[in-house]
Amino acid sequence: MAVQQNKVSKSRRNNRRAHDALVAANPNECPNCGELKRPHHVCASCGYYDDREVVAQADEIDLEDDAA
Repeated sequence: MAVQQNKVSKSRRNNRRAHDALVAANPNECPNCGELKRPHHVCASCGYYDDREVVAQADEIDLEDDAA
């Protein structure tokens, strides 16, 4: 079992934890639709990545027509 040899001061402990903070998101504007999206990811609103459509967006589906 690990047992400390000397007391770790609050300053040294907090300096070790200084790099553990979360980093804020860095959204970019989609060149196709103008919505904010994560860098290097497909746009969630239009499905475009690097000026081409990667994910085809389905139109609104009417559940009553599909069930019949």
